Amino acid sequence: MALYSNHAGKPRVKTVRNSIIFIFLLLFALATIFPIYFMVISSFADPVEAGAVSYSILPSKFTFASFKYFFDYSEYSYRWILNSLIVATTVMVSNVIFASMAGYAFSKLRFKGRGVLFAVLLVSMMIPYQVTQVPLYILVVNVFELQNTYSALIMPGIVTVYNIFLAKQFMSSIPNEIMESAKIEGCSQFTIYWRIILPLSKTVLAVMAILTFMDSWNTFFWPLLVTNTMDMQTIQVGLKNFRFANTTFIAPMMAGATISALPMFILFFSLQKYFLEGVTVGAVKG
Repeated sequence: MALYSNHAGKPRVKTVRNSIIFIFLLLFALATIFPIYFMVISSFADPVEAGAVSYSILPSKFTFASFKYFFDYSEYSYRWILNSLIVATTVMVSNVIFASMAGYAFSKLRFKGRGVLFAVLLVSMMIPYQVTQVPLYILVVNVFELQNTYSALIMPGIVTVYNIFLAKQFMSSIPNEIMESAKIEGCSQFTIYWRIILPLSKTVLAVMAILTFMDSWNTFFWPLLVTNTMDMQTIQVGLKNFRFANTTFIAPMMAGATISALPMFILFFSLQKYFLEGVTVGAVKG
């Protein structure tokens, strides 16, 4: 009887444990989603000042007045979105191209000083982002005189060390036998990179694209430093214009934040399959 009770109690303990894990994950998911939910719900409220806002979890009514107020507030509202799209898309594409090239060189090519150069890149990752802002600002604004231009917004993020490291680590797992077979067939290094390495690296390239686009799209401090006119501001910087000395227009700001979140959602859901599918690198039979 004691042995039977012991075996009967194990499924019950496992069920309780699974229930606790499920409740914990559910609470964590709700805590993560709630700010997004509050942002969307608040964007459908009336465009009133912060002092007149009635904060509630469930909306009393739905109206698109705040979205209309956001676009009618300034003639540059559409320009803010366009600027963010131009900057984020350019930075994303440049990172995917240059970081994948650098990752291929560090992982598959043998050249003098490769280890030292890669070590220097890794050391640069340890430098806080805020430390480089002052010398970078002086270089871009005072030396190159690029203030208030797309070049100033794009150049600092044209390729990042993290993406190079990500591409290098992934491409190192691709068997060298594939490259050797391609060389026997007469393929050049660029052909191997373009026709073989890139198709096998779709997963890491998709991750790189999503993370880079999100980081560039959400950047606030650097665009605030290098832009001094409203027509060159990005959407994140433009949202600060709804905050005044004595009040803040919460609903229009939330409407702008909701609009600014849409491209990230679209990009993520369009590329999420690459997070789930594996990359088959053992294609060489031997």
